[in-house]
Amino acid sequence: MRTWFPYPLLSLALLIMWLLLNQSLAPGSILIGLVLGMALGWVTLKLHPARSRLHRIGRAAGFAVEVIADIVRSNIAVASIILRAGRVPAIAGFLTVDVDLEDENALALLACIMTATPGTAWLEYDRHRKTLLFHVLDLQNEEVWLGTVKRYEAALKEIFHD
Repeated sequence: MRTWFPYPLLSLALLIMWLLLNQSLAPGSILIGLVLGMALGWVTLKLHPARSRLHRIGRAAGFAVEVIADIVRSNIAVASIILRAGRVPAIAGFLTVDVDLEDENALALLACIMTATPGTAWLEYDRHRKTLLFHVLDLQNEEVWLGTVKRYEAALKEIFHD
């Protein structure tokens, strides 16, 4: 079974996603979902993803709650920027942060978190200088953003035992 589905959980998740997006349990939809899940599992295998081990599952759950709370706060902040447009201009800008994460999966998760947070976008990671560049919609206080990234970095180091 492992040879047909190198990443069975990924293949299953892709099948479920496919069925949800199509809103159908027809045999054709299931067959296409299985083929896509298997094919994308093989593509993922060929990419040679780095294997990571989560060490503190409880901390990961707490971190997820922190991130969700930050995303909600950021949604409110972006909405207020949009609603006050014209009266008080937003100060958008780029921010470079030194990071000390070695685990590629932790870096990928940090990229996803920063990009999923409204008002921010991950732009670049420089492996040689170990810095990341991201764009912030409202950069009034750089220290707050630096502190947020460092807080995420510390939690990811703890979770991935970097």
